[in-house]
Amino acid sequence: MASEPKAPFWLAVWAVILGLVALAAWRAGMFGERPGQPQRPAPVAGGGPGGGGLSGGAGEGGAEEPMTEAPDVAVPTTVKEYTFKPAEKLPPVKGVSGYKPMVDDTVRFALNVWAGWSPIIHANGGFKPGKVWQAPGGKPFKVELVLIDDPVQMRDAYAAGEVHIGWATLDMLPLFVDSFAKDSRIMPRVYQQVDFSNGGDGIVVRDSIKTVKDLAGKKLVMAQNSPSQFFALNMLVAGGLQPADVEMIYVTTAFEAAAAFNRDKSIAGCVSWAPDIYNLAEAKGNRMLVTTQTANRLIADVWFARADFAKDHPDVIEAIVRGIFDAMGDLKSEEAKKSVAQLMADGYTIPAADALSMLGDAHSTNWAENYQFFINRNNPANFERIWKQAYYLYRRVGAIANNPVPFDQVMDFSVIQKLGLEPKYLETKDEYAATLVPKTVAEIRAENDEILTNTIVIHFFPNSANLRKKVIRRLDGQDVEEPYDPRVDLVVDEVAALAEQFGNARIVVEGHTDGSMKGSVPAAMVKELSLERARAVKDAIVEKFKLDDNRFAVDGLGWDRPADDDHPDNHALNRRVEIKVYSAEKE
Repeated sequence: MASEPKAPFWLAVWAVILGLVALAAWRAGMFGERPGQPQRPAPVAGGGPGGGGLSGGAGEGGAEEPMTEAPDVAVPTTVKEYTFKPAEKLPPVKGVSGYKPMVDDTVRFALNVWAGWSPIIHANGGFKPGKVWQAPGGKPFKVELVLIDDPVQMRDAYAAGEVHIGWATLDMLPLFVDSFAKDSRIMPRVYQQVDFSNGGDGIVVRDSIKTVKDLAGKKLVMAQNSPSQFFALNMLVAGGLQPADVEMIYVTTAFEAAAAFNRDKSIAGCVSWAPDIYNLAEAKGNRMLVTTQTANRLIADVWFARADFAKDHPDVIEAIVRGIFDAMGDLKSEEAKKSVAQLMADGYTIPAADALSMLGDAHSTNWAENYQFFINRNNPANFERIWKQAYYLYRRVGAIANNPVPFDQVMDFSVIQKLGLEPKYLETKDEYAATLVPKTVAEIRAENDEILTNTIVIHFFPNSANLRKKVIRRLDGQDVEEPYDPRVDLVVDEVAALAEQFGNARIVVEGHTDGSMKGSVPAAMVKELSLERARAVKDAIVEKFKLDDNRFAVDGLGWDRPADDDHPDNHALNRRVEIKVYSAEKE
């Protein structure tokens, strides 16, 4: 039997291990920082911008901190659920229910002419209340699908109790709830997302309009207080324009917007939907600027029940949610698509061929995608974010004057949460992720059309690309370690929301620096710093939100392109990152 190793042998082994650790720490210090870790910046006269009272983070300029935690190879989750229960947030229903009673146990479900309603049409076997549904407790009921294409008429029928369930794109609801908030019985309860618009909405422009920014000072026609207006406002703000920079021409419907654009050549752009947008884009002198095939997580169709109806019939609500999800699975077959196209043609009074072609304009959102939309707080394109963005945009144009109704007073994810306990729904996957191969910046610019540029400002520490840079500030006689730019997380979230809304687009992250050291340092060195800053922003987004890295490319332009040619020495303005969105629809 071999004798046991002597103690000095083990001491030698530990010495080797510690030596390797020290070598690794030394190499990390020599060859640059890692995101989120302290770095050694080049000395800055006066202790940093603004003079004294500011210095590098703890440990900088001295010995490396010893390793205090073992490496962790586990992959962190990007899901963070809302911790409240819907019942804790939703306002209580007061008074006697005010909706018209169900006749022959029939629920009246309003919808509009839109492909996204194909699952409920399929589940119900058409518009008429023929099929007998079964609630979870066994109670039978029927559903009548009521076509009300005008959102104002639908709102009024819903408020009067003539329909029990209403339709909307989520961005439209803030326009309704201001008037509903006075009566708790009609406050909407949103239970399910049925789709994301997937090419059915778009902006058609004249050939002279190359990007969103080119719409400045031009006329843009759209239907007011509609998904078209929300789509347009999002594009303008994301593209660096204010709504006031564009002359808005409002009409009643998207069809009228298309007709006005076709008739009046002084109008530079039109916001409408299929098939008009495709017919207009094919006309000589016009082009498609963007559609929801690229901005594919922006316009979400939902249905909502009156609060008093939902309180009285929770089993019916659950059965409808289940029926729609199950129908989404059925509609993956070509036979079911042809069948529902005929049902849509009968209900919408359109040719069956047109109904069938409409199906591609909407992406049905299964349980997994509803979970991401309703329950995952970290989803940059979830219910809460779209709700708040709608309020922000509509208040800017004066469409909403009152204080916002909190999102959690209309969002009810209780049924989605309950269905997640069943393998049938829990095992579904997010099927709406675009698959793109990596491309260089040069390839993206050569092969894809740019849609917009969004400029963001992150205050980087001089000579640093570290987003999480910590500095020591002197406060009340004490040294306090603080982030150099405390807004970094907010800015990263903003960029992630943009990238997620444009889920089928190429994203180029451009880094820029100021020209304060022109003539003193090589331009190549400055470009490398700007490239590292762009890469830091891209990496932070991809890592935090687990977005597809292949969609992104980075570029460093150094001081070559000032933000304002008239003021090239505005250093604070020039230290920036720009996010450029390119259409990938032709790939």
